Amino acid sequence: MSTQEELRQVEEDLARLRAEAAELRDQVGDLGPTDATERAMMINLADEQEERVAELESWRDELLKRLE
Repeated sequence: MSTQEELRQVEEDLARLRAEAAELRDQVGDLGPTDATERAMMINLADEQEERVAELESWRDELLKRLE
């Protein structure tokens, strides 16, 4: 896979993960009164998605440097 193809894939993954994290956070807000454990699990999932986003952003920056 070329660097440009890999960069495109990383950008697609970033968009997907950002959307998934935002959706999880929206769902937490829309739940209303619910089980605290379930709410905490959803928040943790969103946090994990955002951590993955940060990792992919770092990788994207590395790929962009390779293309310079």
